[in-house]
Amino acid sequence: MEPDHAGYRRGPCDFAVIGSLPEFEIVEANLRAAMRFFGEATGTGEVRALDGAVGIYSGLDYGVFNISMLDGPVGSEPGEMERRLAQCREFFEPRTTRWSFWLCEEFLEPRRLRAAKQALSAQHLRLISEAPGMLAEDLRAPMRALPEIECVPVSDAATREAFGGLTAVSFDIPMDVTRQVYYPASAWQGAYRGYIAKVAGRAVSIVAIVAEAGSLGIYSLATLPEDRRRGYGEALLRAAVAEEQRRTGIRRMILQTTEAGHSLYLKMGFRPVGKFSVYLTK
Repeated sequence: MEPDHAGYRRGPCDFAVIGSLPEFEIVEANLRAAMRFFGEATGTGEVRALDGAVGIYSGLDYGVFNISMLDGPVGSEPGEMERRLAQCREFFEPRTTRWSFWLCEEFLEPRRLRAAKQALSAQHLRLISEAPGMLAEDLRAPMRALPEIECVPVSDAATREAFGGLTAVSFDIPMDVTRQVYYPASAWQGAYRGYIAKVAGRAVSIVAIVAEAGSLGIYSLATLPEDRRRGYGEALLRAAVAEEQRRTGIRRMILQTTEAGHSLYLKMGFRPVGKFSVYLTK
């Protein structure tokens, strides 16, 4: 068997393996596939399978887009977590001092989680967010009337620039960074597929969908600050998911939510299946 692009080893029984994964691992596998986008988008990055982890370098001095993750559960061997973290640090050291570690906490036994967090601190990584992983087999009907939008796939220079610009404003990311990540046509040749909501010809919301590990991963859902609380984001999410379900035949959806979006996703039919924590170099 050969490693796939997210670091897992897969063979002829791929779909059976995915079907037997714990639900939190489905979320985690999709997330690792999605993060590959940042290692390939600029043309100057790198994605490398490490022993027990994966390193994703964007080619930019921007920590949140330089990502490392475990590629499976941490065993009971003394120093195992420290060994994997050291590999991640060694991967980034020649490239940048700014990187992040995305931890699926279910990969560790509860009694070992505290020690793992101490190991992260020893590597000068600080916690910046905690995001429950969520899963839904289908979406519930909207609880309110949603606005009409035009759901436009990212497919040309204009839509790539709109996606990058809205990302910069919505997530407070430097425009120079989003320009290098989202503008190149080559960035959109993989599994990461973007959609834009337009209202009266104006881009107001974005979302990305990644079909991997038997699920549709929902990422980067955002709406311009002046257009929030009008239902544009939910309308776009539903339209983009419906399009990807038609394209791929995959029904199951996963995401990692913020505190602000948690209640909305619960109402839409998602349920928590795991906990993901993001650490950033100090």
